[in-house]
Amino acid sequence: MAIGLSEEHEALRESVAGWAERNIPVEVVRSSVGDLNGSGAEERPAFWSGLADQGLLGLHIPEEHGGSGYGLLEAAVVIEALSERVAPGPLVPTVLASAAILASSGKAHAKLLPGLADGSLTGAVALGGSLTGVREGGVLTISGAAEPVLGAALADVLVLPVSTDLGEEWVAIDADQATITPVKPLDLTRGVAKVEVEGLAVPEERVLDGLEGPDVLNLAAIVLGADAIGVAAWCVAAAADYAKVRVQFGRPIGQFQGIKHKLSRMLVALEQARATVWDATRATGDELAYAAAIAGVTAPDAAVQCAKDAIQIFGGIGYTFEHEAHLYYRRALTIRALLGSSAEWAETVASLALDGVTREMEIDLPAESESQRASIRAELAEIAALEGAEQKRALAGAGFVMSHLPRPWGREATPLEQVLIHQEIRAAKIKLPQMIIGAWVVPSLVSYGTPEQQERFLPKTLSGETIWCQLFSEPGAGSDLASLQMKAEKVEGGWKLNGQKIWTSVAHVAEWGICIARSDSSKPKHDGITYFLVDMKGPGVTVRPLTEMTGENLFNEVFLDDVFVPDDLVVGNVDEGWKVARNTLSNERVSLSAGSGGTGASVPDLVGLVGRLGRELTPVERRQLADVVCEGHSINALSLRVTLKQLAGAEPGADASVRKLLSTSHAQHVSETAVDLLGSGAVVAADWKLGDGGYWNRAVLATRAMTIYGGTTEVQLNIIGERMLGLPRDPEPGK
Repeated sequence: MAIGLSEEHEALRESVAGWAERNIPVEVVRSSVGDLNGSGAEERPAFWSGLADQGLLGLHIPEEHGGSGYGLLEAAVVIEALSERVAPGPLVPTVLASAAILASSGKAHAKLLPGLADGSLTGAVALGGSLTGVREGGVLTISGAAEPVLGAALADVLVLPVSTDLGEEWVAIDADQATITPVKPLDLTRGVAKVEVEGLAVPEERVLDGLEGPDVLNLAAIVLGADAIGVAAWCVAAAADYAKVRVQFGRPIGQFQGIKHKLSRMLVALEQARATVWDATRATGDELAYAAAIAGVTAPDAAVQCAKDAIQIFGGIGYTFEHEAHLYYRRALTIRALLGSSAEWAETVASLALDGVTREMEIDLPAESESQRASIRAELAEIAALEGAEQKRALAGAGFVMSHLPRPWGREATPLEQVLIHQEIRAAKIKLPQMIIGAWVVPSLVSYGTPEQQERFLPKTLSGETIWCQLFSEPGAGSDLASLQMKAEKVEGGWKLNGQKIWTSVAHVAEWGICIARSDSSKPKHDGITYFLVDMKGPGVTVRPLTEMTGENLFNEVFLDDVFVPDDLVVGNVDEGWKVARNTLSNERVSLSAGSGGTGASVPDLVGLVGRLGRELTPVERRQLADVVCEGHSINALSLRVTLKQLAGAEPGADASVRKLLSTSHAQHVSETAVDLLGSGAVVAADWKLGDGGYWNRAVLATRAMTIYGGTTEVQLNIIGERMLGLPRDPEPGK
């Protein structure tokens, strides 16, 4: 995966990666290491002119100033690809400098941007310092120092903050007007330096009017964030490749669950960072400050964590100077140091969130979709005029409930049409039927059911009138579902089912259940399973509610004793029920949002609680709040990325898997934070009726189930490691 989503971005990435492979071999990187480690001065790399010739330095610069007229996202695509090779040189500081100048009023644009775009000039930006300025006769004279400045020793143009009587101002000076003293750097591929000026008169055209410190920091969070993503991406890929071939104790280390989970967590951190930096490139106004701050928390920490974990996986070899791992770790640490601690960015996130700033993940749809929208809106207007069950039946009959399904049960809606339908249903304030488990039943019946089964069950399921339960899990077959033991015995006209199911949601009110049972025990465990439709009110079905830790009864255990299921209620082929069950478990329509799983534990709920506490949060509490805000935002950004990929006809890939994993635990993190904030107010019973204490105690108890019934976290980590990273599967028992 990569930060860019479109075909154009993927082509750009591939082109840059291919160019870098040819022009930035490891020997070039090692040469820069030698220079910065004490054997010489930092030099502009030989491949610099090639970067310029490819037009990669000015992708975000307008065409009128020699650039390509795209945006920071395109620049981020390039930075990510080159940072995966820990490319030396002034690319990142130059892009940041030109972006900062571009964000100013424009006096310096024509003079500086063309050179920064064509590579004849390099730039650097000081993200802090002690420079002061005095105006006399309209001339700004500056003195002081700024350090550390990334790339300053190679820079032709320095963008510096200056404290004046008018507040902070920014200037762009020629580097030869300053004293630049290189500092021996932690990052051995890129240098830093101290910049000093004394009594320098800055021409008016070099004062960057309109540019403010927060603007520069937001740009830095994006540019250095993309740099961090490239570091993390290499760490994940290189460590995963190593884990596939490094053999210990007779098998690849990537087969050990501890390593597999560590690598999967690394991928999760990487994709969160990608999603947040990607979103920051799209944001504007107050939302830009919010999105950039979240990227400032997420991306540098992800790079540091991935680099640390990569070294751990490489083991002793990863700790040597000869291995590349330490170069990535050094760069990750440097990026985080330059941007400022994640705690500082988290404070910005908390402040903005408490001030009511949020970010809606809007989809920019093509103009040609408006005629399609108008047609959908008109059709829904008629349905909106109906009420109750009649409205629900009309929605189902028109295919709006699960629009991605084929007609007549859906509308065969393309991903674009699904988005339009979702938006228009929300705009019309129509509530879709609550199908609960039925939402899993319908796709399997559409794919594998007989016409008679479809006609009998689908209309009332889609309208929410038929309630279903899922008879899959057993006491000895939870996540390992294929180990089920319920027996299906063939009898005249049908089958007799015997066994126990457990953790069956809403079985106490369900009319029908989908059930898998072992119909041939002589076959391998994924074979010999058949998929049945069971009448939950029929003879031999016993439902016993299980009291959850909340004191409520949603789950049940179900006993089937000689329950007869006629042949016409077998879905799919006999002994091939595993195929149908997988369809049930994996079917997913276009993702449009990430909710709280029905627990009421969401970030807006948490922010609302803070407003009712009647006190200021402590620094520790503000950091807790920021962490869950960042996590929720990253999930929403991942969801949007999944949707956009589906709209483009591409597979969601790692974004979807990571989003699913994070979503199962997010409500837990929200509710746990709320309970911490309540302090002694959280001693009351877990009861919705007992105010905030009861509400959040109920949520903190209820959400414990989410990392189990949503697919246990540990199994999800295995799936990510095996499917996304290609790690070897766990060995079969006994092998």
